[in-house]
Amino acid sequence: QKKSKKSSETLTFKRPEGMHREVYALLYSDKKDAPPLLPSDTTQGYRTVKAKLGSKKVRPWKWMPFTNPARKDGAMFYHWRRAAEEGKDYPFARFNKTVQVPVYSEQEYQMYLHDDAWTKAETDHLFDLARRFDLRFVVIHDRYDHQQFKKRSVEDLKERYYHICAKLANIRAAPGTDLKIPVFDAGHERRRKEQLERLYNRTPEQVAEEEYLIQELRKIETRKKEREKRTQDLQKLITAADTTTEQRRAERKAPKKKLPQKKETEKPAVPETAGIKFPDFKSAGVTLRSQRMKLPSSVGQKKIKALEQMLMELGVDLNPMPTEEIVQMFNELRSDLVLLYELKQAFANCEYELQMLRHRYEALAKAGSIGPLSVEGAHADGQTGLGIEEGKGDTKDQIIDVVGAPLTPNSVRRKVGGAEQGALRSPTQMP
Repeated sequence: QKKSKKSSETLTFKRPEGMHREVYALLYSDKKDAPPLLPSDTTQGYRTVKAKLGSKKVRPWKWMPFTNPARKDGAMFYHWRRAAEEGKDYPFARFNKTVQVPVYSEQEYQMYLHDDAWTKAETDHLFDLARRFDLRFVVIHDRYDHQQFKKRSVEDLKERYYHICAKLANIRAAPGTDLKIPVFDAGHERRRKEQLERLYNRTPEQVAEEEYLIQELRKIETRKKEREKRTQDLQKLITAADTTTEQRRAERKAPKKKLPQKKETEKPAVPETAGIKFPDFKSAGVTLRSQRMKLPSSVGQKKIKALEQMLMELGVDLNPMPTEEIVQMFNELRSDLVLLYELKQAFANCEYELQMLRHRYEALAKAGSIGPLSVEGAHADGQTGLGIEEGKGDTKDQIIDVVGAPLTPNSVRRKVGGAEQGALRSPTQMP
């Protein structure tokens, strides 16, 4: 018996070489049966039996009459239903939801609801239609008897109905209760429909013009954000220059004494964008002074080349002897030169933008849309300054926001290239 069991267990089929596992799995089932000769669907797999038929008796169905409680005409209908459910109410009658339309008496109408523009017969007709069509005012307006009564719009019908509902709620409410009174603004609804009709009746030219104005508004907002960002950057540079100057003066005036360690670490707050921020080597081990002279990676190649050119024009060696004092002075000099370079670049950008705005303003003045320019004085380089009356200041701001295309960084760099080269030739002169 043991030998027969072993022989039966060893009768396994191996997957042929070169056949994929998925294809081999299609040939045999989990029980290792032989493949079927005809297609069959006896395995359970991912399928489930839809109906489990047993030996119980089938529940009887019966053709029986029924009435719908939601109908008031007493109509009789027939359908198939289980015999056990005979005599029960129609199950779908619970979905018949009706709107509770208020009912008023003759006395209430004469005392509170009387209106010269509406008669009682017309008001009764309106509330009758409201009950029939569940406050679907478009249908009510369509079924309204415009021949017998005055011709009314949908807004007029709504206004009359909700006005009466609010009056009845105030009259019948108990004192001290919070009421949720329905309010309908007929004027707002008329203006809304009128505006919607105008929007629908627009021509293709008007639609294109509106899209163009929206695009121009986005451009104006983008230019405004760019100007604010450039103003903030320029203010940071000016603050950094002032802070550096004050720090140099304080160091010169202060006596050379050993101060406590806490006071040495306290330094005035200098913006990170000002000059060069050299890393501090606080790691253990031996370090070279020349490593402290190495420029950080945050300084771009353009600034590095400009810095080398400025040092060469000043006659300063690019790789001096790295003593302690020389390293400190050399780093401070390069930081000041980089700050000077950034200030001159910002100054050149502002000069270019001022010139562009002056040309735009002159073009508009020639066109006659605004007043002429008033020249107050001249700069040292021969360019005339701009002088505008106080009353026209807001007009100028609007013109600057609307007229002209935004200055891209590439265009500014191309225009300012000459000004930067002139600034690099005289690095010792502040603008």
